[in-house]
Amino acid sequence: MKRTPASAFLRSTFTAAALAVLGIMPRASAEIAVKNGDKIAFLGDSITQGGWGNPAGYVRLVIAGLEANSVKAEPVPAGISGHKSDQMLARLEKDVLSKKPQWMTLSCGVNDVWHGKRGVPLDDATAKAGEYDEKVAERGTYKKNITAIIEKAAAAGAKPVILTATVIKEELDNAENALLAPYNDFLRALAKEKHLPLADLNAMFQERIKKENKPGTKVLTSDGVHMNGEGNKLMAIGVLQALGLNAAELEKAKASWAPLEAAAAEAAKIAAEARAAAEKAKADAKAKADAEKAKAIAQ
Repeated sequence: MKRTPASAFLRSTFTAAALAVLGIMPRASAEIAVKNGDKIAFLGDSITQGGWGNPAGYVRLVIAGLEANSVKAEPVPAGISGHKSDQMLARLEKDVLSKKPQWMTLSCGVNDVWHGKRGVPLDDATAKAGEYDEKVAERGTYKKNITAIIEKAAAAGAKPVILTATVIKEELDNAENALLAPYNDFLRALAKEKHLPLADLNAMFQERIKKENKPGTKVLTSDGVHMNGEGNKLMAIGVLQALGLNAAELEKAKASWAPLEAAAAEAAKIAAEARAAAEKAKADAKAKADAEKAKAIAQ
């Protein structure tokens, strides 16, 4: 019997339904790139350091999101507060390559701009035209430093995943974000040239901040730069997408984050109570010292 288009459609529908019952759904994208047992190094600055130090930081969310999709990866935290591209390049071997990871995410750029005169110029032309301190030549340029990091990592067998730098304060039209823009343009071009996964976090942040439209309110950061809960989740989503998770897998990842967010809330509560206790102890000690001083004067 010759198959008609209608019968072919019914057959395909039945097949899809059967697969759904079995829990097997056709993928909307390529397979997850990370495999069981892979190590992922997270190279970056304080944003990445917090991404690991915070129980619900983006690094931990990425690892949990992969595990929720049956991929157990080993994290290699390599974020250090205040670091710029030259410092990351200098410690690349020690903090990343010596651990022999299969993957390396690179989050770098905010401090290169934010540090002003102590920052890292985009290129030689920027170095000559900009106002930098006397050590600018020692720091090199962002383009050279980032390219060296990427090439060294790839040569050592660690596939780089490039993350565009997020934002410097949530006023998107400020001078610092304008200075940051060509750094991110370079990262996008480099990812395309080297055929590397790209998590365009800056674009994601800009879209979210514009959509929320809450001037004067911190939507994704705690201080304009470092992530709050929403910022960490958005970063994790961007990284997981770059690693190949499709929409359904992202939903599974998000569903796994609740315990981590609860742990983060509890940790924040304990830290706040500790700060309050320390402040009270300090105030009590001062009051006691003042009383003793007054008593001594009275005598």
